[in-house]
Amino acid sequence: MSIINSEIKPFKTTAFHNGNFVEVTNETLKGKWAVVFFYPADFTFVCPTELGDMADLYPEFQKLGVEIYSVSTDTHFTHKAWHDTSDTIGKIKYPMLGDPTQQISRNFGVLIEEAGLADRGTFVIDPEGRIQIVEINAGGVGRDASELLRKVKAAQYVAAHPGEVCPAKWKEGDATLAPSLDLVGKI
Repeated sequence: MSIINSEIKPFKTTAFHNGNFVEVTNETLKGKWAVVFFYPADFTFVCPTELGDMADLYPEFQKLGVEIYSVSTDTHFTHKAWHDTSDTIGKIKYPMLGDPTQQISRNFGVLIEEAGLADRGTFVIDPEGRIQIVEINAGGVGRDASELLRKVKAAQYVAAHPGEVCPAKWKEGDATLAPSLDLVGKI
């Protein structure tokens, strides 16, 4: 069963964000575009490269009205310790959600039960709290924040322009398509 267009399930957790511990719930994500960015664990190898890449592009996501939420099954205390000891993680300005009960990872279908860790799952959520984009990578395959930014722009464009779709490799300003009988077999 696809989770595309499904509403995110309820959750409540504590995040490390800009030097503070803050509560984040499923309701926090509603009202604006959001990216929920799961990774296996703090103090690892591929994970800091991904979170650092996301930190570098965070201002671009913010310009689009998108909030980023990173999530691992570590605690908010562990996130703070990592933030305080790693130059790469120290530049993060987005909320780092703790998921020690594994509820959020389970809700999004990315929990590796036998390991108690999350897969590398990326979820783009619209302002109504519905999942619009899902990407899940194997543990050894890092993600690219610039490609995610492109996909978010496409999702926002399609949401704002009913009746239009974005073709492969679409970038902001490129032509879109208006699906119709006239296009069938002509692309």
